[in-house]
Amino acid sequence: MATYAVGDLQGCLEPLQCLLNKVQFNDDRDQLWLVGDLVNRGPQSLETLQFLYERRDNVVAVLGNHDLHLLAVAYGHRLPSDSDTLDDILITKKSERLFRWLRQLPLLHTDDKLGFTMVHAGIPPQWTLNKAQKRAREVEAILQSYLFDEFLSHMYGNQPAIWDGKLKGPDRWRIITNYFTRMRFCDSQGRLELQAKSGASKAPKGFAPWFSHPKRKTRDDKIIFGHWAALEGYTGTENVYALDSGCVWGGHMTMFRLEDEHYFYCDC
Repeated sequence: MATYAVGDLQGCLEPLQCLLNKVQFNDDRDQLWLVGDLVNRGPQSLETLQFLYERRDNVVAVLGNHDLHLLAVAYGHRLPSDSDTLDDILITKKSERLFRWLRQLPLLHTDDKLGFTMVHAGIPPQWTLNKAQKRAREVEAILQSYLFDEFLSHMYGNQPAIWDGKLKGPDRWRIITNYFTRMRFCDSQGRLELQAKSGASKAPKGFAPWFSHPKRKTRDDKIIFGHWAALEGYTGTENVYALDSGCVWGGHMTMFRLEDEHYFYCDC
């Protein structure tokens, strides 16, 4: 049995199939981890979701911002963006089962036996892994509850920019979601800067990559993440594994085998 983690798919099915063939992925024993952003911007969003859904017993995926955006558009809480490639999913009557599956996916996944945690964007420096798990479960419960539509209708926005345990309702849900699915730069206290999308070396004044803060409380935990194509798969930080290598932008797709920390690549 082997466990393979793959960077942001974003509707790019052929490079994923290339990687699965390269490692001779075995549906009877192997497991596929996906860091979120399963859909959007790429050419095969519907086919990608269908492919994963059919193999869901082998798949462990966390939600990314594009996956949540798909749900918001599908349930009428957001208009599609000009750059979206979601039409095939939205017009297919069979998509409801795919949406139900997405709603069941976590924001954060930890495997204690393997010693790895997976999240789409990151974990803010002020949270321990235990606290991050608790915060993720809060939003996961909302996604699966009667508050689902309220969550989607208030999901977009950059405020509040920093966690406060006294936050309630949509503000609380939004900051948790932004940490896990949109964060790149923040300050040492976890204050978010959500505009910049540059590489790690071009941080806005007063901010730094979330994983680079020396007193980050998860620095001893192994964390797999995606979301940040400008990193080109490199963090320069121990225990932090960036897997978004810009496939949808013409880069390559990255696969990481957890058991021996070996990388595999396929061009996009």
